[in-house]
Amino acid sequence: MATFLYKAIDAQGHQVADKVTASDRASAIEQLFGLSLSPVSVERQEDRPHEGLLAGSGRVSKSEVETFTRQLANLLAAGIPLSRALNILSREAAKPAASKLWATVHDQVSGGMALADALGQHPRAFPPVYVAMVRAGETGGFLDVVLDQIATFRAQEQELKNKVTSAMLYPVILSVLATGILVFLLAYFIPKFSQMFAEYGGSLPALTKMIVAASHAVVQYWFALVLAVVLVIFGIKRMTGSEEGRRIQQRIMLRLPLTGRAVARFALVRFCRMLGTLVGAGVPLVAALRVAKEAIGNQVLADTVDSAIDDVQRGTPLARSLERCKELFPQSVIEMVSVAEESGRLDKELIRLATAYEQELDRYLKMLVAMAEPALLFVMAAVVGTIVIGMILPIFSLQELIR
Repeated sequence: MATFLYKAIDAQGHQVADKVTASDRASAIEQLFGLSLSPVSVERQEDRPHEGLLAGSGRVSKSEVETFTRQLANLLAAGIPLSRALNILSREAAKPAASKLWATVHDQVSGGMALADALGQHPRAFPPVYVAMVRAGETGGFLDVVLDQIATFRAQEQELKNKVTSAMLYPVILSVLATGILVFLLAYFIPKFSQMFAEYGGSLPALTKMIVAASHAVVQYWFALVLAVVLVIFGIKRMTGSEEGRRIQQRIMLRLPLTGRAVARFALVRFCRMLGTLVGAGVPLVAALRVAKEAIGNQVLADTVDSAIDDVQRGTPLARSLERCKELFPQSVIEMVSVAEESGRLDKELIRLATAYEQELDRYLKMLVAMAEPALLFVMAAVVGTIVIGMILPIFSLQELIR
């Protein structure tokens, strides 16, 4: 026998917390139902000390959530009840953290909570877009279909993010390398020359004086410079942590000459794929638009879709409603959506558009990387060359300095 700590809802709707003794967790849950209690969470008492460890290092990964979603969809499609399917997945989970989370969701659903509400209690594993799609599937009665679509969508989404990350990796490495070389020259290389010039005296060229002054500032005030960098990073994080700060950052990103187009195309791909997935699963268009808006990932662009949702509710065709969102939807997309609406192939066309623009985004990112490589190399060469020239100039007049 073991002791289980539980939280439950009584017949009057109040939450109670206590412990029961049972042979296993399933028996403990049965005891709670026998006491007219709806369990919210049931945990073995000896598992409690490890809770902090599971919450930190045992965090559920995205791949585990994707596997859970796919397996739950298969079980529901086979006719297995939701509560039993969740129980099966909690017992068969490969990692303790995932097993614990699936078991918690099972307890909440067994206690009468909707699956979407239960998943919404764990935002680290299940983001708002995921929960919104599950809620739409529960409401429409096609939860298994939506879960399968979610798993497919998340796999494609992760593939797209991996492409963006891999495209940005090389420019980031070059930037870090250039910064490291500059710091080395200013902090170590230049002070050696400046000591030699100081011994001989004389007047130094203006370029050399500026480089020596910059080197002196780095050596003497490095702590203040590091502190300033840390404060800038902290300020940016603090700004982006607020709603208005994120909007300002996203607005700046959209207006940048090269990255703005990539950000807009990335949002378009996510929106079209999400909307096509939901419409194909049978979710009503207005509800699908609300969920797809959250998948855009850029609040500035998402705000432009709000007016389109209002227009669709008033009976305006989707294509005409999206015309106002010129930053997100090019005219060619509007025309293709219009034709798809008329032919009744909106879901398929949206998925096709997502795939086509994902390929375009991939090509555009490769082009940006191809442009960034020589540009960064040119900057590195210009900086290093300027420093070297500035240090060599006084050597030409070394005889005069010696006299």
